[in-house]
Amino acid sequence: MASELEPEVQAIDRSLLECSAEEIAGKWLQATDLTRELYQHLAHYVPKIYCRGPNPFPQKEDMLAQHVLLGPMEWYLCGEDPAFGFPKLEQANKPSHLCGRVFKVGEPTYSCRDCAVDPTCVLCMECFLGSIHRDHRYRMTTSGGGGFCDCGDTEAWKEGPYCQKHELNTSEIEEEEDPLVHLSEDVIARTYNIFAIMFRYAVEILIWEKESELPEDLEMVEKSDTYYCMLFNDEVHTYEQVIYTLQKAVNCTQKEAIGFATTVDRDGRRSVRYGDFQYCEQAKSVIVRNTSRQTKPLKVQVMHSSIVAHQNFGLKLLSWLGSIIGYSDGLRRILCQVGLQEGPDGENSSLVDRLMLSDSKLWKGARSVYHQLFMSSLLMDLKYKKLFAVRFAKNYERLQSDYVTDDHDREFSVADLSVQIFTVPSLARMLITEENLMSIIIKTFMDHLRHRDAQGRFQFERYTALQAFKFRRVQSLILDLKYVLISKPTEWSDELRQKFLEGFDAFLELLKCMQGMDPITRQVGQHIEMEPEWEAAFTLQMKLTHVISMMQDWCASDEKVLIEAYKKCLAVLMQCHGGYTDGEQPITLSICGHSVETIRYCVSQEKVSIHLPVSRLLAGLHVLLSKSEVAYKFPELLPLSELSPPMLIEHPLRCLVLCAQVHAGMWRRNGFSLVNQIYYYHNVKCRREMFDKDVVMLQTGVSMMDPNHFLMIMLSRFELYQIFSTPDYGKRFSSEITHKDVVQQNNTLIEEMLYLIIMLVGERFSPGVGQVNATDEIKREIIHQLSIKPMAHSELVKSLPEDENKETGMESVIEAVAHFKKPGLTGRGMYELKPECAKEFNLYFYHFSRAEQSKAEEAQRKLKRQNREDTALPPPVLPPFCPLFASLVNILQSDVMLCIMGTILQWAVEHNGYAWSESMLQRVLHLIGMALQEEKQHLENVTEEHVVTFTFTQKISKPGEAPKNSPSILAMLETLQNAPYLEVHKDMIRWILKTFNAVKKMRESSPTSPVAETEGTIMEE
Repeated sequence: MASELEPEVQAIDRSLLECSAEEIAGKWLQATDLTRELYQHLAHYVPKIYCRGPNPFPQKEDMLAQHVLLGPMEWYLCGEDPAFGFPKLEQANKPSHLCGRVFKVGEPTYSCRDCAVDPTCVLCMECFLGSIHRDHRYRMTTSGGGGFCDCGDTEAWKEGPYCQKHELNTSEIEEEEDPLVHLSEDVIARTYNIFAIMFRYAVEILIWEKESELPEDLEMVEKSDTYYCMLFNDEVHTYEQVIYTLQKAVNCTQKEAIGFATTVDRDGRRSVRYGDFQYCEQAKSVIVRNTSRQTKPLKVQVMHSSIVAHQNFGLKLLSWLGSIIGYSDGLRRILCQVGLQEGPDGENSSLVDRLMLSDSKLWKGARSVYHQLFMSSLLMDLKYKKLFAVRFAKNYERLQSDYVTDDHDREFSVADLSVQIFTVPSLARMLITEENLMSIIIKTFMDHLRHRDAQGRFQFERYTALQAFKFRRVQSLILDLKYVLISKPTEWSDELRQKFLEGFDAFLELLKCMQGMDPITRQVGQHIEMEPEWEAAFTLQMKLTHVISMMQDWCASDEKVLIEAYKKCLAVLMQCHGGYTDGEQPITLSICGHSVETIRYCVSQEKVSIHLPVSRLLAGLHVLLSKSEVAYKFPELLPLSELSPPMLIEHPLRCLVLCAQVHAGMWRRNGFSLVNQIYYYHNVKCRREMFDKDVVMLQTGVSMMDPNHFLMIMLSRFELYQIFSTPDYGKRFSSEITHKDVVQQNNTLIEEMLYLIIMLVGERFSPGVGQVNATDEIKREIIHQLSIKPMAHSELVKSLPEDENKETGMESVIEAVAHFKKPGLTGRGMYELKPECAKEFNLYFYHFSRAEQSKAEEAQRKLKRQNREDTALPPPVLPPFCPLFASLVNILQSDVMLCIMGTILQWAVEHNGYAWSESMLQRVLHLIGMALQEEKQHLENVTEEHVVTFTFTQKISKPGEAPKNSPSILAMLETLQNAPYLEVHKDMIRWILKTFNAVKKMRESSPTSPVAETEGTIMEE
């Protein structure tokens, strides 16, 4: 067979080799209808060069294509021998100040942690080594392929945007100088002609869908009966399935089948048989039959050899265009103009639009070739990058829907170019204001999550495999939203305000669908049968965490936006829980002469959900009102008087009670799914927008309520109201020994509730809640992590929350709070807490897990013993609250709080008659300590005309009223000081009594202290 083919192949080659590029170009220059000439030339020669047999010969094809097809185009374009023409163009061209090197897979990339505007700004190795960033804190990663070097982009770097090599090109940058001035009129006209015709040809042939006929201007006179059976890549079938199927279908060896499969995976398609139509069709039917059992079959087409030939040349052309425009910015500008020029059909008819919208129909190889071309043309020309960005945004919904239904990975989709466009701050702003991009992204995202329950909330249970697959793909939209928001605006225009707030509305709609999703009910009796689906909801929450934080940062940067956003968020929360009673019956609670109306609601019996993003966003915005002082500047613009504190606290409180009950072992029968949810709720990845914000929301509520009312509602939700409102309830309760586990549960719940009160009063390290800044907050996190044990850098970083730039802010403060101990011969270098920071240790720090808390307590007591000090761990001195939260401290001296403290101390004094625990007592002692510290600070900072209304010391010195005449809290502490069964807490009690005496002395010596008998609480309006 081989001998027969030889002369024919040689003969073809000879006629092709005799072509002269110069002559052909000359003929084209004379032509009246250039398009027709070119198409005839291609129709005649392309099938003679490409696809001449079962196996491709790339070297030979490239050589002939250069000689017969591309060579003449280069002559035509230059008007002379391209060997002289191109170097001339290159000399006339001003070299670009952008690097634009496209990364290959696995190539190292560098980002500067000090100067990059966001983590997607990267440098190639060469630019990095020649830049100022090599001496900064930098991050090195390996590229997944497809991105490019941002050297020279002034919007990507806070300083040092150019490396030494590209610096040279910036000396005479004229802003927006037209690159075409460096080209002669003739070259411009000829380039325009050739680019317009060839780019259109390439696009048309690549998106051509017929399998056996060509576009009519490319049809040949005599058509051979030669076909290919073309196998396409998909991400559903495995290598093994494909190899096995091919061996059966085209009876090839395993080695050949592996070769086919590898090429299909790499390039996206490969012909597996060459011959007449029947012969190929037969292979196709075997492949389809063999792969359609479980899944959709492999995609196979029987294509005429001439179509494949033209498509192969089309790809070659796009690569050629990419290399030609490298000679001159002028040529690049012409290609951009050609690509974005609207065709005859109006909207979406430009070549660039047509390629983008056919993206998911193209095979891998074709996609990556045209994506590369877009990157080296449209994205490297600042004027056209802007125009391309607009086209991309206008088609955003369609591109994303194509991506979601397509099965190729993100890096092979044109949708992946969003990272190149949306992260440019000026483009992102323009797209938000002119194309309403924020709303478009969020709405597109919502459109793909159609599964809702009766209340309109997302429903992820019993997802089919296909829905789960779509859900994974849809998450990339959240990433796009993150890119758009990543750099905060420094100045706001009215249009930006309006469009951001429209986007914010859409975002609230999204959060509204999450508020209360995946509700759970406590299992009683038997263990839950099916573990419910919980991961999807948490995946969504985790992906959105940074977006929620960034939304708040945007709101914080403009007072008008903040006020509007706060109102909108409150309105949506009212919609979610306007009738927050949900038909539960109202009840009245009363303790110590205070009474409050609330509803009957038991977390342990009703539905409860851990997802409350609307409440948490409002909590975040409330803190910003305080931090930015908007709350004090424009109170008349804010709906603060309309707020209903009981409604605000209801759902976050239920969530915290749920955690307490899970900890008390009341939800064991609900299985691991709940344990996991509680774990993530507190986990460093989620807590910033979950647990932390729930604490803030309760702080917001308490600061606007009578603390007695708050505490009663809280007792009721913790299901402890009975114990503290009924005299002697504890005694009756503990006499019925039958309920051993119920006693245990109640003790844990009381401990958890006291812990929560400690948090509400003590957690003031968020800027806006307390008078602190962000550094204080990080310092405190680090102090508490290092008080557990010394840690290596990597361990410490893992325990701190990252912001959207993957930074924890640790490096800036670590020196202030820790010493670095160099590693010995083996092991790692460790950070150790500086001894003077120990006084800031808070045993009840709210980010400790149970295990961390007991380790930290152990470590700190050990340290004190080594230093020969007593082992008390008193509460640290706290920064003052911001004015908006200032009334919160009154919870410590409220009647109900004193009643709770007194009751528990009473149990401890008569320790045999009651069920109580040492942890409970320890927490009460901590709270008493906090109140004394608070009063001490009030007295220290008091001014002449103010009366200190915080009078805790007086209240704990007074014995109870008749008829009970219970001893005062102070008297009970003095009794407990000598109790033999409280050895561990002696030092703490001693510290309290010492501090009490010190505060009392200060009171007596302070000139402005009339004995204020009045309750220092701020009553509800």
